[in-house]
Amino acid sequence: MTEVDEVIHAVAVIASKRDGRELTDAQIAWVVDAYTRGEVAPEQMSSLLMAIFLRGMTRREIATWTRAMIDSGRRMDLSGLRRDARPLATVDKHSTGGVGDKITLPLTPLVASFGVAVPQLSGRGLGHTGGTLDKLESIPGWRADVSADDMIAQLEDVGAVVCAAGADLAPADRKLYALRDVTGTVETIPLLASSIMSKKIAEGTESLVLDVKFGSGAFLRDIDQSRLLAETMVELGSDAGVRTVALLTDMNTPLGLTVGNAVEVAESVEVLAGGGPDDVVELTLALAREMLDAVGLTAADPAEHLANGRAMDTWRTMIAAQGGDPDAALPVADHCDVVVAPADGVITVMDARAVGDAAWRLGAGRSRPGESVQSEAGVTIHAKPGDRVRAGEPLFTLHTQTPERFAGARAVLVDAVEVSAGGEPPARSLVLDRVSS
Repeated sequence: MTEVDEVIHAVAVIASKRDGRELTDAQIAWVVDAYTRGEVAPEQMSSLLMAIFLRGMTRREIATWTRAMIDSGRRMDLSGLRRDARPLATVDKHSTGGVGDKITLPLTPLVASFGVAVPQLSGRGLGHTGGTLDKLESIPGWRADVSADDMIAQLEDVGAVVCAAGADLAPADRKLYALRDVTGTVETIPLLASSIMSKKIAEGTESLVLDVKFGSGAFLRDIDQSRLLAETMVELGSDAGVRTVALLTDMNTPLGLTVGNAVEVAESVEVLAGGGPDDVVELTLALAREMLDAVGLTAADPAEHLANGRAMDTWRTMIAAQGGDPDAALPVADHCDVVVAPADGVITVMDARAVGDAAWRLGAGRSRPGESVQSEAGVTIHAKPGDRVRAGEPLFTLHTQTPERFAGARAVLVDAVEVSAGGEPPARSLVLDRVSS
């Protein structure tokens, strides 16, 4: 046994962080690699994750942890993408998760319709936050699993792909994320930042736009914590040679008028057709402008491609390329229930977390990795903050295949909405700040 082996072992690493000391680069590289290979037990890594949650990490530690997760697998090279012998610029977007956050669906084909390659590696929902892959799987025939070769071919042909990350892309993060989910260690900046950025850097995109959310429906409720997360991720991306910018966006109120799977796909198609809720359109365009600016298309107006149908054409081609039928009817729930307004007045608050929890209880989400979800399940929102309602008018329609779930969903919505007899809700800006290097 070498001197290094004697010094670096799981208990010593755990104790160092438990006692508030910085981990060395060697300790971090060893423990991430050893856990990925199965040499560090899950209970030991659980202890280390909790120590990190409680004690935090320095920027150096976060950067080293991120590099170790990238190094656990392969890093894709998209620099050779071509169309008609012309190099294709690559840009991706990542959201930290929210309620009704279907933005990836219209955004990806919209940006790709300008001749840009958008490699959108996405995930599945857990708890109150929805998953892009779960939503798209409500389209008959659509498949999330795309090989690396097929992904590159689709990017060159269509310009857009939304798919699951391959098993060899930052495998340490895949294993660590599953452990964080069951140990209460998700909502901490070092682990959030390194998890997100390890996958995005390994993906090989040239540019990245981050949608970092704050509020009741976000993983981080506090805007200052969300800003710190954004700054940390922008720094990690920039240090790795990826042009990175972040928008801080409000997730106190659900995005759009639908929360779930098939219902969010339908709303996304409305946006691509030139309609859709104002807030979904606003955020889609804000992120599209950032993505186009990142690849040098500063004069491009993404609103034009929503209006003239080019974004819709790319959507249809993208869905068909992954086996989906863009003309097929989306699944509809067999059972519906209506939640009504409790009083006359103006809605001043709609708690995003409560609406997300209701959709989860209806079957739209999962409580542990690997659980199946109902494509049909979800919530339709009939009025939002600023709207005037009368007692007994519909506020929400609940959708599910299993009506015994209605009681649980109704229970979390009891205090989700505040109605005021007078006055208006405070003015709300969807995009609060922009963070760049």
